Amino acid sequence: MEAETQPSLWRQMILPSLTLFTSAGTLVCCALPALLVTIGMGASVAGLVGAAPWITVLSEYKGVVFTVAGILLALATWMHWRSRHAPCPADPDLARACGRLRSFSSVVLGSSIVLYLVGFFFAFVAVHIFY
Repeated sequence: MEAETQPSLWRQMILPSLTLFTSAGTLVCCALPALLVTIGMGASVAGLVGAAPWITVLSEYKGVVFTVAGILLALATWMHWRSRHAPCPADPDLARACGRLRSFSSVVLGSSIVLYLVGFFFAFVAVHIFY
């Protein structure tokens, strides 16, 4: 029985959470510094880079970061779509937990997609519009 719940847990919680982490990484590495510079807060970016110098390393490899995040988002979306009509257990408590987990998964996945798109805009599109 435990083997049956592990793919469901992976599909409904772990992969969407991983996509949220990578999407937040794209936002921190590329979108946040670009947004701050665009609105005239270059000194804040300098302070941010001083406090967290690893951000510049992520910015150097933003193509790889966005590619990995995009692949994870596509995989999570596909798995979420595929399991949208999967049955929940007959036990009322487990059925409620299953419903909450699906709702949580949808929120995390949606948040990840929004973060990714904001990061993508500021990393690749806004550079050509504003500069």
